[in-house]
Amino acid sequence: MISFTSAQLDSWLTLFMFPLARILALLAAAPVFNSAGLSMQIRLVVGLAISFALAPALPAMPAISPGSWVGIMVLAQQVLIGIVMGFTLRITFTAVDVAGELIGLQMGLGFASFYDPQSASQTPVVSEFLGLLATLLFLALNGHLLTLSVLAESFNLLPVTTTPFAAKGFVAILAWATTLFSAGLMLALPLIAALLIANIALGVLSRVAPQLNIFAVGFPVTIVSGFVVLMLSLPYFGVALERLYDKGFFVLSGILVAGGALP
Repeated sequence: MISFTSAQLDSWLTLFMFPLARILALLAAAPVFNSAGLSMQIRLVVGLAISFALAPALPAMPAISPGSWVGIMVLAQQVLIGIVMGFTLRITFTAVDVAGELIGLQMGLGFASFYDPQSASQTPVVSEFLGLLATLLFLALNGHLLTLSVLAESFNLLPVTTTPFAAKGFVAILAWATTLFSAGLMLALPLIAALLIANIALGVLSRVAPQLNIFAVGFPVTIVSGFVVLMLSLPYFGVALERLYDKGFFVLSGILVAGGALP
């Protein structure tokens, strides 16, 4: 009769449970993987498949019983690390959403909203369009594969231990979060500048011809001008997003290194 000791069962459980917690947390927070189109069952199956594939190549797990208080703390720490990784990558997509909000506001399309199943809220149509474009470009650049690659490397940069996530990692996340506004503004800056010129021209026109109904003329002009400038800037939009994604993955590696540093 085959028998197993409790120590053997604990070692087998820790080999899969701790990595699985980090993987599932990343799939729940990372862009593309946290899409509402992917059900919880699909994410669980994908997480199990990734966990079984990575388990033989992972560093040795600590000899901790998963059912102990220390094991529960380590499990919660792995969930935190996965969420931090997903949140770091999510900031790049949020910067695109900020750019869409600014562009829609300047074009006068801030009132035109669309239901976004991803955020379960009303989103401006320009922001929704740019978000879909950013997602397609992320997939075209194999960003989903790079995410899984960084996930596998994270177990070397930040192995499963009882050492808590260092405060330097949270400081690095806060520093990276400023990109949400700066990158969003830079992405929307060409269109903001063009519409500013259009609004100045409309202001001068209203002073020259006071009898002209500026509201009837202004909205079509700003909307058409906004779409024209948006169409002309789309080829450069992909290059800017590619650099933003590269910076996001680079910063993510730095956050993992900072999170594993000694306080």
